[in-house]
Amino acid sequence: MLLLGGCGFHLQGAFTTPAAMARTYIAPSDPHSLFYRELRAALQSSGVDLVDNAAGATATFTISFDETDQRVLSVSARNVPTEYEVYYTVRYALEGGSGPLLDYQTLTLTRNYTYNPTLVLGKAREEALLREAIVDDLVRIVLKQISTL
Repeated sequence: MLLLGGCGFHLQGAFTTPAAMARTYIAPSDPHSLFYRELRAALQSSGVDLVDNAAGATATFTISFDETDQRVLSVSARNVPTEYEVYYTVRYALEGGSGPLLDYQTLTLTRNYTYNPTLVLGKAREEALLREAIVDDLVRIVLKQISTL
């Protein structure tokens, strides 16, 4: 324990929000996106009071861009895709009553997976799981940025 303490290692601890986020409004570009739903759930579970309009909010979290898709990374000799890249991009900002708390940030995370045309259903599920994992990572990064304010 002494060695771990001496090197600067410490447990991350719980997510803490700035006081300005006591009552937060989330303004999504797409209210049905996976990122919006996961961020909303994470903020609620950390004790942030989410409000339905900006009028009663002490802070506004704006999601101006929220996109996910996939692109082909490689093809076989017969021009059949063999590897895909799934990506998720979000652009967001956090504004408090006295001004911006977090300027606009753009995050893009990617994951690769191999594709086999004989395993279509399994690969579709793998793609969905990769998107969910990417969103979890994005939400974790955003929460970490907020907790440092």
